[in-house]
Amino acid sequence: MDIVEISKVLSNQTRVNILKWLKEPEVNFPPHQDIDHFNDGVCVGYIQDKTGLSQSTISTYLNSMQNANLVIPTRHGKWTYYRRNEEVIKEYVDTLKGEL
Repeated sequence: MDIVEISKVLSNQTRVNILKWLKEPEVNFPPHQDIDHFNDGVCVGYIQDKTGLSQSTISTYLNSMQNANLVIPTRHGKWTYYRRNEEVIKEYVDTLKGEL
């Protein structure tokens, strides 16, 4: 885990919001049409709709979050779903508590 890289990613309010929304996807996003659960996360299109930002911006944000290991992507056909990496998020928070 790279605490500095994660901190950089989380310096953007939209990326923080995405992580918050992914914590409770069933509350923050509509049901998926192709799958009946959120086990694999939330479709990029739903995240884009909620933010109101362009698809390319959301893809860039999600790629940076993935590179920092904050989210885990799963492909279903032509769609990519993202979910939180709870293990890394917990480790990051615990490290901050210990170091600060």
